[in-house]
Amino acid sequence: MAMPKAPLFFILISFSSLIHPSQSRLSYDYYSKSCPNFNKIIQETVTSKQITSPTTASGSLRLFFHDCLLNGCDASILISSTSFNSAERDADINLSLPGDAFDLVTRAKTSLELSCPNTVSCADILAAATRDLVTMVGGPYYNVLLGRKDYRISKSSYVEGNLPRPTMPMSEIIGMFAAKGFSVQEMVALSGAHTIGFSHCKEFKSFLYNDTHYNQRFAQALQNACADYPKNPTLSVFNDIMTPNKFDNVYFDNLGKGLGLLESDHGLYGNPKTRPFVEIYAKDQNKFFQDFARAMEKLSVYGIKTGRRGEIRRRCDAIN
Repeated sequence: MAMPKAPLFFILISFSSLIHPSQSRLSYDYYSKSCPNFNKIIQETVTSKQITSPTTASGSLRLFFHDCLLNGCDASILISSTSFNSAERDADINLSLPGDAFDLVTRAKTSLELSCPNTVSCADILAAATRDLVTMVGGPYYNVLLGRKDYRISKSSYVEGNLPRPTMPMSEIIGMFAAKGFSVQEMVALSGAHTIGFSHCKEFKSFLYNDTHYNQRFAQALQNACADYPKNPTLSVFNDIMTPNKFDNVYFDNLGKGLGLLESDHGLYGNPKTRPFVEIYAKDQNKFFQDFARAMEKLSVYGIKTGRRGEIRRRCDAIN
């Protein structure tokens, strides 16, 4: 006896229930009709900015992380403080976020507003620009779903304890990522972002004199590089001293040689849960690229806002 066919609407409802509600409105060609020049404008802005300011790629990647890991990829990190509200960007851990990254988003938003007013979210700009910059400096290409909205809330009081600090024990950092749904392997892969960029001396100087994880000659070189730190707090050192401007797997290879810069870098190699992945990525760049790309795709849709939960900001630094 033939089984009765399920009504079409029931099948569609059952299928739609498998799709995460926050991702159901996203698509790779979200702006194909409403803003057909979206990709071109992002690419042109990214290329111009990176050529002028080579640290833009690492700065934008860090800005993207600090936006997404707190309460989702919603551009809340871009909002400026007012006399009535202290925003995320003014939390202590975010004060060192580079101006070039904010400027990049502002430039892209200005161009997009001229081409297609009140259409493209600041959150989508940051996500797409970060991907293009990673690719531009040698990293893997990965897909970016589009259709995020910008969040209306940004408070500095929400930040502390929700973003990893380089001085945290690795077990605490693992727990922080786990609470957001990321595995140890995904956390290690995302940490590979330290293959580009730099860190200020204040982030590691106190460990240089008593941390045996450092290569001795490297520690001495860092002490010399940061000698004037009290007088010049802007002093910084590349995270990857071997290939600082190229997105590759050398960062992981450095960790096994005592050439990690931050305490959290040493923690990746010293912790038994993370070290196996460090060793895999040090030997196999393709594997690192593959896992980094997948982790970035996952991170880019973490906690996003769609529909009435957000807005399209006219200016990325201010709520409409």
